[in-house]
Amino acid sequence: MTPPSAPVPRTSLAARLTEYRPYALAAFRFVTGLLFACHGAASLFGVLGGAGGTGATVQTGAWPGWYAAVIQLVGGVLVALGLFTRTAAFVAAGSMAYAYFVVHQPEGLWPMQNGGELSALFCWTLLLLVFTGPGALAADGLLAARRGQDTATAREEPQVTATA
Repeated sequence: MTPPSAPVPRTSLAARLTEYRPYALAAFRFVTGLLFACHGAASLFGVLGGAGGTGATVQTGAWPGWYAAVIQLVGGVLVALGLFTRTAAFVAAGSMAYAYFVVHQPEGLWPMQNGGELSALFCWTLLLLVFTGPGALAADGLLAARRGQDTATAREEPQVTATA
């Protein structure tokens, strides 16, 4: 008769999901950056429906629309690639805060009233990336590896645990 085998320790769902956090964050970063860049491309080049869905472009150098579109395109591409992620996300979040408070908020207090939901969501989403870093599969990690830094340090993803 063989001795009973020891039970296989089961890891919790939270522990298993935590292993994939850097990859989920990378997907979140990529999709956010891509969507943000699409807004800039639409305004600058008239693609994907153009500026405001009109098929038009914003006039070159026009304040603030053209500058916002450049920030959206360049910042979105940088965020999607994970290149200078925190800096790009910080500048982009600031541009969305400006858009919300200067363009949308005077039209009404709540985002549903003033049409500022997208500006508010992009602002907070990009601000989250400032604090979380780019996650896995980011160009920032490749650059750090070329400089001889630890890629975990380059991602700057400290393990945060909650205690009650």
